Amino acid sequence: MSGELTQSVLKRIIRQVGLECSAQGQSLSETLVAFMVKAVVLDPRNDFNMDRSLTEKDIQDLIQLCVTRLLDTTNPSLSTIKMQVYFDMNYTNRDELLSEQERVLEGKLAPVVRAVTESGPHTREEMENMYQKIVAYVLLRSGLGSPTDIEAVREVTAALQSIFPQTEMITFISLSKKDKEQQLKDLAMLVTGIRLYNKQCQKGGSCIDDLPEILSETIPSATRTLDERLSSCQLLAHRYTALLEALQEDPQRFSQLRFLKLKEALFNVRQYEAFLCILQSNAITSAQEVESLDVQFEAAMMLLKNTVQDKTSIESREVFPLFLELSKLWDGFQDEMLLLSFLTNMADNLQQFLEIQSQLFPEEMLTSLLEGVTVKSDEERIKETMETRVNVSDFTNQEWLFPETTDNFDQLLIQYRGFCAHSIGVKGIILPGNPAIGILKHKEKYYVFSSKEDAYIFAEDPDKFIQLNIEKAKKYAELIQLLELHHQFEYLVPHTQARKASTGSMKPPQKRESGTQTDTHILPPTIVRSYEWNEWELRRKAIKLANLRRMLTHSMQTDLSHMRRENCTQVYLPKEAGTQTKRDNSSNVPKPQVFLRGLRGGSSPTTHMLAVDLTRPLDET
Repeated sequence: MSGELTQSVLKRIIRQVGLECSAQGQSLSETLVAFMVKAVVLDPRNDFNMDRSLTEKDIQDLIQLCVTRLLDTTNPSLSTIKMQVYFDMNYTNRDELLSEQERVLEGKLAPVVRAVTESGPHTREEMENMYQKIVAYVLLRSGLGSPTDIEAVREVTAALQSIFPQTEMITFISLSKKDKEQQLKDLAMLVTGIRLYNKQCQKGGSCIDDLPEILSETIPSATRTLDERLSSCQLLAHRYTALLEALQEDPQRFSQLRFLKLKEALFNVRQYEAFLCILQSNAITSAQEVESLDVQFEAAMMLLKNTVQDKTSIESREVFPLFLELSKLWDGFQDEMLLLSFLTNMADNLQQFLEIQSQLFPEEMLTSLLEGVTVKSDEERIKETMETRVNVSDFTNQEWLFPETTDNFDQLLIQYRGFCAHSIGVKGIILPGNPAIGILKHKEKYYVFSSKEDAYIFAEDPDKFIQLNIEKAKKYAELIQLLELHHQFEYLVPHTQARKASTGSMKPPQKRESGTQTDTHILPPTIVRSYEWNEWELRRKAIKLANLRRMLTHSMQTDLSHMRRENCTQVYLPKEAGTQTKRDNSSNVPKPQVFLRGLRGGSSPTTHMLAVDLTRPLDET
């Protein structure tokens, strides 16, 4: 199995155990069965070898052991494990519970929201139907009345019409889906604030419960119930602790207690006490929150009354924020009602896991056993050891913390839920630790003790006693959660290591934290910070350098071009061509030159003209 159950084998075992328990009339959750399988495997008394794969016989033995333990209803250990599984599966803190409630509410309102935001009415009848859906959404969102209550519907409709008349439906329809959803929420809050104001003025709101008054009565009642149950289980734990201590001092006198599973009963009561303390802390937080809400609600209501007074009209920007504030505060009251109901149900359901105490140890039996035994409360034990503290000079390698020398002393995360680190593994008893004795810091973890002697013994070899506590938790699986040892059981210890251990406890492998560090850049950096590979970044820098923000651009438009678009064409330019002959030659002829003589006349009445040819001969050219 390589140190752990494979998933397929584990699922098979869980399924088989669940079927056999169902056949015996016990319907158990898969989480409980899985935890029990792990608890049986961890218990060294069952001797499961985790170094090899489980044979079919081993699997059947494991199934039978799990079924036997799950059907043993007289075992306080089973009741404790059931209580732990129930609390883990059902408890949640304030923020998670409220966010889950908001998610559930949104899921319920989703169909109404879709019907309003996705529809597009056109006729008047469709508009009216859509308006009625908005009224239903506002009523469901506020939680102030039922849609079947005619009076509540009438009040919501009147309040909605005062801030959102049907004439504004056309504007609402034109909005986007997201804006519609937001406006629906705003309308729901405004209508809630208006109805709360009308209730305060006694003008309506008969169907609205007075949550502040209800909470002021139920929270103290729930707190008293938790205090009574807590005191009862603490008294039972003190009695069991006294009997176990008496059994160790005088085994002969209390020999009959060896078979009554007193330790398992003590673990059961202590786990119940731890869960009740968590619920009590939540109840106190809720009471403080309600007290703060009361003050804020009264102040907001008074401010709203002074703003509105007897005015017939008032601007929305003045009064709408006050209505929204009232709605938010009322949502806080509703949240506290939900939280109070949750805490009450959790406390009531945890009671069933303590019923086995009265069956195993009736009041008559405890009274007779406690004759001559001194029962000390946790406060008395701590008070007895307040004057004793560890002498730091007695230790050379141990670090001790004290209230006057340590900052945030009360906020230190104490191991084992504040119980004595020595008595768990050695005595098998859970005793309250006293930080005033001194807190031992060992491997970044903090341990407290019930006495100075236990502190000295534990400090001699802390790892040994820490391992003893782990071995004790393997035998009593309920201690894993009670002492907050989950980090110790992330894996199963190999069987061979347990066999090789020379003593009853197995020493853990030696480990230590180490680290190395190297220089990031050994050589001096040669990075050119001004280098930029991105072309667009270079363009951005160029534009920045050009300083175009300070430049002006001029353009003009003509009547013929303002309706045109830019066109461009491309043509091939004419190709240059030429020819060449073998030889170049030319010829030239003389220019004819002929002159006429005698045109001007002379002494004779008759003109005699003579043509003179002065053209040069060809051989002279």
